[in-house]
Amino acid sequence: MRKKSLALTTIFSLIYQVVVVICGIILPKLYMKYFGSELNGLVTSITQFLGFITLLEAGVGNVVQSSLYRPLAQKDDAEISKIVISSNRFFRKIALILAVYVAGLMVFYPFLVSNQYDWVFTATLILIISISSFAQYFFGISYQMLLNADQKGYVRLVLQIVTLILNTVVCGILMSLGFSIHIVKLSTAAIFILRPLGMNLYVKRHFNLDLSLKLEGEPIQQKWNGLAQHIANVVLINTDVTVLTLFSNLINVSIYSVYHNVVYGIQNLVTAFTSGLQALLGDMYAKKERELLVSTFERFEWLIHVLIEIAFGCALVLIIPFVKVYTADITDANYINIPFAVLITLAQASYCLRLPYNIMVMAAGHYKQTQASAIIEAIINVVVSVSFVFRFGIIGVAIGTVAAMTYRSTYLAWYLSHNILNRNLFYYLKHIAVDVLVFALIYTICGVFPADISTYFEWIMLAIKYALISILIIAVVNILFYFRECKSYVSGAVNKREGKK
Repeated sequence: MRKKSLALTTIFSLIYQVVVVICGIILPKLYMKYFGSELNGLVTSITQFLGFITLLEAGVGNVVQSSLYRPLAQKDDAEISKIVISSNRFFRKIALILAVYVAGLMVFYPFLVSNQYDWVFTATLILIISISSFAQYFFGISYQMLLNADQKGYVRLVLQIVTLILNTVVCGILMSLGFSIHIVKLSTAAIFILRPLGMNLYVKRHFNLDLSLKLEGEPIQQKWNGLAQHIANVVLINTDVTVLTLFSNLINVSIYSVYHNVVYGIQNLVTAFTSGLQALLGDMYAKKERELLVSTFERFEWLIHVLIEIAFGCALVLIIPFVKVYTADITDANYINIPFAVLITLAQASYCLRLPYNIMVMAAGHYKQTQASAIIEAIINVVVSVSFVFRFGIIGVAIGTVAAMTYRSTYLAWYLSHNILNRNLFYYLKHIAVDVLVFALIYTICGVFPADISTYFEWIMLAIKYALISILIIAVVNILFYFRECKSYVSGAVNKREGKK
């Protein structure tokens, strides 16, 4: 049952991330086409400033999810109900605090862009963009965490896939008909409200929750530690756009958003392979299945590093050709920046490198213990980005992101080795050395071949060629350094195929 749930969640997560990538490419292009790069930069900037709302589930939500593993394993409906009740109350308090934040943002943010847009235009746009996010935390996030913890995350993913496609279609139609950005974003808010409503309906039909129970004590431990990590994570993710908004211009924000949308989409595709894994590892950890836990983690660790090599190795050599085609008809800004492209790709690759270690830390519920590292990571990004942006511009903020994410990924691997799995840090360092070697070989060898293209079809042909070269390099390097793991996967695939016969 665990394998089936993991497979369903992984499949729908992959489909969802593909849809995210496609919609993430289509919508910004339409914004630039119908509204211009500057307004696209404004929308990106506002969305980042509203990250305190949209990224909340990455903090406290994970604490809620971790708290649910044991009662779900024990089928304790009363304890599950208490956690959901406590979660609902907590998120409503946070939503009210964030409402004050949005109100403040509506008052003060418009002054940052007053030279381009009037106060009413910007303030109302902030209000509209925030609506769908608030709906999630008043009505849906507790149930979302319950579904994730019970390895039924595919239910949420189906709802997200449907609403994303619907939103892209509706927004495209509205923009082509000449509607304003406010109407377009209001339609997005209306569509995304369908997500929490759908989850509420499913949970009420499939779980025996009693939301009238009275709480005695706090069933969710470390929630404030989760919130602290969330705030640090929001600062980390929003630093680049915030620094560019304050110390640069909206054109640079738009340029940043084009590259970020590409690598962030790739990051999400890699992350999709981990969907449901936290719940699986959390269930093993709760049941104290240590040997199975360690073996499952190590197989997953190697696999995720291989996926990162494939995804971001190809991105290193394909992102500039893609941006050339993608922005060919955009004349109000120069979107080609090779150093920035390399750095932003490496930054997101570094973020993905932490996935196996961060997921295991969350599955074990070690939020308080790792809180300081999240804060330090955010501080590194702010300090380095602000220090370098004046001299290096958009490249400066990318340097800050690489430095911060490299620190935290290494720290989480160290923490996991010393406090949860108790193994040598050499395993992590070996993975990193192999990753660096693979990236260097891909960038060098693919660079020998010309990449002078002007159409999407030519880019697809180039992508196929580069992907085949990259996969060959990755296969050779991993056979040399991880022969046992490669042999294990090949043997498993052969045995499964023979079993079917």
